[in-house]
Amino acid sequence: MTTPVPLAAVILAGGASRRMGRDKATAVYEGETLVERTVSAVRPRCAPVFVVAAPGQALPNLQAEILRDDIRGVGPLLATGRGLRAAAQAGLELAFVCAVDMPLLSADLIDELTGPAVRLGADVVLPWDGRSHYLAGIYRTGLHERIAELVEAGERSMRALVETVDTQRVVMPEQASLTNVNTVAELRDAAATRIA
Repeated sequence: MTTPVPLAAVILAGGASRRMGRDKATAVYEGETLVERTVSAVRPRCAPVFVVAAPGQALPNLQAEILRDDIRGVGPLLATGRGLRAAAQAGLELAFVCAVDMPLLSADLIDELTGPAVRLGADVVLPWDGRSHYLAGIYRTGLHERIAELVEAGERSMRALVETVDTQRVVMPEQASLTNVNTVAELRDAAATRIA
């Protein structure tokens, strides 16, 4: 199955990982780093794939283009803008934006999100399972300009963006793909969940 619209992917890999105690992007899950798993999950539906990394962050060789944040530790909004700008320059109107800490991510999630809301022209389409998943959604690449304005105004949160544009939510209860891991224990639990 192919996605009905061309999509880039923007993987945010440069987070501080304070609760994990180490770089989440290179944490290993089932024999692969999380960043390798995430790139593999999105590649069947997205091209090009951009990985937004922190300055100096060491990453394995990836089938993706590495973009470097200009500044470390300013949150996902600026990194999202960096990725969306690159996707727009590559000629794409839409991008799947996700965090690197989703070990159970599958391309099926992307397919579910690229439905009617995208075709009706929403700026952002997010999965919702009782809460909005800002870092597992479809974003119009032109939003990089809005993000630049928000960052200039001192905003750092994704909520600041999604609450000021046309955002649609797709209800997705019990979606394993949305599992994210912030600690070593959560990474172990994700593996146990997959086996069960």
